[in-house]
Amino acid sequence: MTSAKGRLSSLSWFALAAIYYVFAQQVSLRAANGLSSGDWFPLVSNLLLLFLLCIGYTGMGYAAQHQSDPLREMGLVRREGWQREFALGAALGWAGVVACVVPVAIFGSLVITFWKGSHQYLLLFVHVATLAVMSLAQEIAFRGYPFQRLIESIGPALATMLMPLLYVAVHLTNTDATAASVVVAVLFGWVLSLAYLRTRALWLAWGLHFAWNACLALLFGLPIEGTSQFSPVISSNTIGPAWLTGGDRGPEGSAIAILVMFLLMIALMKVTRDYAHRYAQPVIVPGGIPVDIDAIARRQHEAAMGVHEAQSRQQLVQIAPTSSSGNGTGANLQSGPVKQETLDGPEQKTEFPS
Repeated sequence: MTSAKGRLSSLSWFALAAIYYVFAQQVSLRAANGLSSGDWFPLVSNLLLLFLLCIGYTGMGYAAQHQSDPLREMGLVRREGWQREFALGAALGWAGVVACVVPVAIFGSLVITFWKGSHQYLLLFVHVATLAVMSLAQEIAFRGYPFQRLIESIGPALATMLMPLLYVAVHLTNTDATAASVVVAVLFGWVLSLAYLRTRALWLAWGLHFAWNACLALLFGLPIEGTSQFSPVISSNTIGPAWLTGGDRGPEGSAIAILVMFLLMIALMKVTRDYAHRYAQPVIVPGGIPVDIDAIARRQHEAAMGVHEAQSRQQLVQIAPTSSSGNGTGANLQSGPVKQETLDGPEQKTEFPS
């Protein structure tokens, strides 16, 4: 169990990591302004942010927690089947978006516009890379090192409840957020936090986050977080009530998305059952005095069988030949009482007649 001093230390490092995230975000935006512009600006700024987060949190892991491999401890562990975890998360993200869009298509309508041109298709690849890097940077910031320090401080349940609120405070203050969009953002943060807790890695959460954004923006041409800048080829307008379509916020601001988030939690619990059994079990820390069970059992067995007592009663009996004159005598090394006998029996005197 972590002591009060340890929890306070973890909380301090969490606060420092959160401040560093805001700092890295501002530095990456300013640096990207000098390195790129236009369509490449989001990709360059997110690449710089990802680099700064990895460097900063790695240094914190070395300095504070004495981690030998901070990236692995952060959740970027290259274990067997990590590609499958990413693909599983991507499948869940795609299914969640489809569950949000299908009711709009059935009970409302989608007005779809295709933009054709070589430049638009180039932007498609640029935006795919941008969304992949952006979602990974956000997972490192909100499910990586800071989230782990918060878990050490207040426990996984409270940390899972609190972290999405910080995400909402950082990302939704400068946009026209609605009550439904805030609820969806919080629930989506819970889904992603649950994905980390069930696998103790970021691959499944990253795949889910990336697929959710990519399917909304690139596949269906709908806004993500109230912006449509990531829809270069397909652009869609929804027609219907706000509780169904989400209005200008897109499906992320609809009541349908709230229901979908709860369904995603249930599906996530089921599909990660094996991962939770393999990776999320608590580590058993040995305590007390080391005991050699085999040695104790062997001593008990020997005591019960009287092995030592029988060995102590054994004596060495040596039968030595009769020494004769003229033969060299040597010293016999004896380790116990020795009985020396002759082979001829008692000595007899023989007389001859004269």
